[in-house]
Amino acid sequence: MSGINRRDFMTVSAGVTALAAGAASLPKARAADSSGLIVCMHGITSSGADFRTCMEGWARAGIKAAEPDLLKAREYEMTNGAGSARKLMDDLGLKAYSSTNQLQLEETSEQRAAAVEELKWKVVMAESLGADRMVIPSAANQPHTLADYDKVYENLHQAAEIAKPHNVALMVEFTRNSRLIGNVRSSLSVVRAVNHPHLKFMIDLYHFWAGTSKFEDLDLINNGEIHHVHFADTPLSPLVEVAEQKDRAFPGEGIAPLQRILNKLVEKGYNRALSLELFDMTVRNTDPFIIAGRAMETITPFIRGVG
Repeated sequence: MSGINRRDFMTVSAGVTALAAGAASLPKARAADSSGLIVCMHGITSSGADFRTCMEGWARAGIKAAEPDLLKAREYEMTNGAGSARKLMDDLGLKAYSSTNQLQLEETSEQRAAAVEELKWKVVMAESLGADRMVIPSAANQPHTLADYDKVYENLHQAAEIAKPHNVALMVEFTRNSRLIGNVRSSLSVVRAVNHPHLKFMIDLYHFWAGTSKFEDLDLINNGEIHHVHFADTPLSPLVEVAEQKDRAFPGEGIAPLQRILNKLVEKGYNRALSLELFDMTVRNTDPFIIAGRAMETITPFIRGVG
């Protein structure tokens, strides 16, 4: 199935806006089950809304786990005062299972110095929100050689040291187009080589299935080594060779064997958030309450299917 922006909005409404009437009645218990897996919302998925609107919409749909956008949280606190973002989340019954994100930390580039400065305030904000982890994707798009990895290890160690005083673990996210950390094997190798208690491995299932990883690579993961999961499907169309981030699909609407993958992650000891991360602008600009209801509807069956 193609990304949501490939359909006209009337077609989309059958799967998204129809939830407006029914999402409020979704049983709250559907957000999690005894496995510990829980439906989570990623900040980018509702980036068209401000922090309060986003958090209130998610909570009203029954979401308990959030991966808040740190920039939006900071903007909210500029108006409402220090600590107000955490108070809002606490009042709504939302817990920050992760936080997002900081790019350009692994690669030595002209942008890295600015990225490090951004990381410094972001780990403070993450700590303030109660998040003990933060995503750091690898989006390096320039050619590299094996010799470059010594600097990658040094850069990531430095970043982890910045996060350490704030009890935040930085989670390396491999991305399918990265020229440095583009699959499960490379990510595990880098995280293990750095060997820092505040640098962890995570997995985004879109980048996993649409990229160069293999299902068998999941057997390389040690028990308890997965620190976080982004949960989205790989679309049938457009083909992965030309697909972009915006083409990610809701779970169950694409071609990835998500249940098989999730079962393996649970076998490896994963029992936390499944965070819906979508980039389509129609989704991002839709009422967060509606999209969170759709997250509950599409992710919960996979949680129930574990076994």
